[in-house]
Amino acid sequence: MSEIHGNPRPAVPSGVIERLKAAVGPGGYLDKPEDILPYCRSWRGNWQGESPLFLRPATTAEMAAVVSICAETGTSIVPQGGNTGLTYGSQPGRGMNEVIVSTARMKAVRDVDLDNDTITVEAGVVLQEIQRKAAELNRFFPLSLGAEGTCQIGGNISTNAGGIQVLRYGNTRNLVLGLEVVLPDGRVWNGLRSLRKDNTGYDLKQLFIGGEGTLGIITAAVLKLFPRPTEQQSAWIGLETPDAAVALLGLMRERLGEAVSSFELISRPTVDLLLAGVPGSTDPLAAEHPWYVLTEVSGQGAPGSLAEAVAHVLEIAVEKELVQDAVLASSGEQARRLWKMREDLPFGVQAAGGAIPHDVSVPLSRITEFIRRADEAMQRAYPTARFCCFGHVGDGNLHYNPVRPADWTYEQFAAEREAVNKIVHDIVVDLGGSISAEHGIGIVRLDENLRYKSPVEIDLMNRIKLALDPANIMNPGKLVRI
Repeated sequence: MSEIHGNPRPAVPSGVIERLKAAVGPGGYLDKPEDILPYCRSWRGNWQGESPLFLRPATTAEMAAVVSICAETGTSIVPQGGNTGLTYGSQPGRGMNEVIVSTARMKAVRDVDLDNDTITVEAGVVLQEIQRKAAELNRFFPLSLGAEGTCQIGGNISTNAGGIQVLRYGNTRNLVLGLEVVLPDGRVWNGLRSLRKDNTGYDLKQLFIGGEGTLGIITAAVLKLFPRPTEQQSAWIGLETPDAAVALLGLMRERLGEAVSSFELISRPTVDLLLAGVPGSTDPLAAEHPWYVLTEVSGQGAPGSLAEAVAHVLEIAVEKELVQDAVLASSGEQARRLWKMREDLPFGVQAAGGAIPHDVSVPLSRITEFIRRADEAMQRAYPTARFCCFGHVGDGNLHYNPVRPADWTYEQFAAEREAVNKIVHDIVVDLGGSISAEHGIGIVRLDENLRYKSPVEIDLMNRIKLALDPANIMNPGKLVRI
């Protein structure tokens, strides 16, 4: 039986497995344990489930056939995209009672409408490929995150992924105009509309964006495209406090408007972990500073046309004593090196021995208070713990990751996960924040989500789940508990 998912169903019968294989054909499944195993492991390798069958339908019709069989037989489904999630939302439990259904073979670009600035893609298209296709069309698809070379757009939509461009373009929810979804009973909802305005009832696509595969399987999407920026300026900035970073963001928005596309906050201890743990990393500034901001400003002007404006804002920030030092990237290669440092921060944390990660959001006005209170509370509870904090401060999203004390084993610190989570998340909720800003709930945050959300919210979520998936076959035990 699968206890961690709350899924008491027996193992999938062999007859059902054979029917599912027939629905997708010889190239559409894996049934050997050694072949299925990589799809049962979480991206970070800290969870491993088990499944008797890995299915990869090639078309929406095949996907619908698979789901129809599962609905008829009461077989649980774990939808899976690129398997890069961080909350165990796309892995099976332990019990051989769930089949994994992947969108990996659904890779078609179905339509491009440049007059409408939209692209329609199937769920298995890798995010980086959508970015490349948009660039070929002289357009820009702004969703950008560390796993973009392997994550799939269906998974991005199902988890409402964030990333570094949220400040200007919004998260994934803001980039989707329409969806095609296979529902838990096997029916296909064709909501592939490319409209910016459609005031004809409930906006059904929003149920599936961020639904983590618990309400259906996304098979295709209409995505917004944007003008491709022709000018970009990146700067690495040293500051004294997070308050200074928030004030700098306000100044940059006041002077540069929507041209400010990314604004990342990074603590000095996090940089130290990067320099120590990731070969080739170098400190961009001569002197050390308690905090840093990595920012990007972009627009449609000639190359270099924003450099003077950005430099002028930084001069004002220095005069206001918001900024201590800064380097403005002098070339595209230097800018790429700065952003690679940001992408490599998690590897620095990993090299230091691992952390208890938190993906939280608070109002911008409460960022400094959150960091101060969390640091103080953690210091009292774990005096030798190391503190790592970085994130997309432009939208209030911080990755607050206490790193295990150097004199502790990983197992010792991991045993404190629940206590550490309570310290951090109690403060977050007290400040009007969220315990999950962009990584989702999955299994990892399920109990906490149920504890912190109001009874009314939980009741509404459960009612929606039962209305669409009354048999609870779609990703059971994730996001909601039925």
